[in-house]
Amino acid sequence: MEFKTVSTVGLGYIGLPTAAVFASRKVNVIGVDVSPHVVDTINKGEIHIIEPELDGVVSTAVAKGYLRATLKPEAADAFLIAVPTPFKKDSDNGDHVPDLSYIESASRMIAPVLKTGDLVVLESTSPVGATERMSIWLAEARPDLSFPQDAGEDSDVRIAHCPERVLPGHVMRELVENDRVIGGMTPKCSDTAVALYKTFVEGECVVTNARTAEMAKLTENSFRDVNIAFANELSLICDDLAIDVWELIRLANRHPRVNILQPGPGVGGHCIAVDPWFIVSQTPELARLIRTAREVNDHKPQWVIAKVTEGVGKILQQNPHKTAADVKIACYGLAFKADIDDLRESPALDITQQLAEIHPGEVLVIEPNIEKLPTSMEGKAVLANTAVATADIHVLLVDHRGFKDQTKPEGMIVDTRGIW
Repeated sequence: MEFKTVSTVGLGYIGLPTAAVFASRKVNVIGVDVSPHVVDTINKGEIHIIEPELDGVVSTAVAKGYLRATLKPEAADAFLIAVPTPFKKDSDNGDHVPDLSYIESASRMIAPVLKTGDLVVLESTSPVGATERMSIWLAEARPDLSFPQDAGEDSDVRIAHCPERVLPGHVMRELVENDRVIGGMTPKCSDTAVALYKTFVEGECVVTNARTAEMAKLTENSFRDVNIAFANELSLICDDLAIDVWELIRLANRHPRVNILQPGPGVGGHCIAVDPWFIVSQTPELARLIRTAREVNDHKPQWVIAKVTEGVGKILQQNPHKTAADVKIACYGLAFKADIDDLRESPALDITQQLAEIHPGEVLVIEPNIEKLPTSMEGKAVLANTAVATADIHVLLVDHRGFKDQTKPEGMIVDTRGIW
């Protein structure tokens, strides 16, 4: 099947790179986003996010006419939905439940322009069954077309799930090189989706059904979350026992069958910090280890804040003439991982925001990848180029390349990444 026009709905950290890669293969791509700023920026040949190599590909694709952005969906041969799938707290029991409202909204946006023969792929990381729900929403909006849940292999519109599995900072390479798991609602749906992704994917396109494809992505991220939780729990234990956790892990990893990850201030990003809750929400009595890992990682920011608060107390004990308002705290990094600008679910951002709320003194933020603080922090913290000479407490939250290269600062240090 030939795909002359592809529409990518959602032009964020996954949607825009995916649109750009398709366009680089001389496919006409229509990017759809609800943000006028995003649409205008892309149509200028510029980008609104930080991702190596993306700017050049977008600039060239726009200049050559293969990529344009719009606020309203237009007809295409294939639609890729790459919108957020956050979680929300259940008001009754406080549990984390998936929020599929963005997927529903995107589905109802594209429904009016669907036609027989089209393919719709859900790329958003989703709880099991979300692809089927998307197909139901499309069918409700377009009763004149048939969909796989009713017509099976003979459906007018093909539906599939193909989760992204790329590493921020390496997205443009991994989109092309990595294997893709493709789960159609029927075998024909899978075959059509494989034909689409083979436009640029050099890795293997592995076919399964939609539910297994959804669970595969959740499983990958839950596996990493559990392993990170082990490292984070070790860091708490080692602190209590006066052991250097970084040395301990280096020693333990000399065992040929041990590979402990590095601890940090918590776990962030839209995937690892969110996806395990999708499994827990659907099988709460069975996903005990996955839930515990999430709870360990979600607790780590509070431990970091307690360490900083303890540090403030020590400084005041050593300097009786000072008050807490005289103690200056420097927080290094806001992103959820090194060398990117992505603040989604970032424990570093959470820690810094809470410190800015509770600490009466000045809080400096050193984040080389952003130009302004989030609105929630304006007036409570100061974005600075450096804090080495002036801060009393240095809180290393993200191991950005520049922080690794700088001299270890003077004063009290709370290093959550083990680089100082």
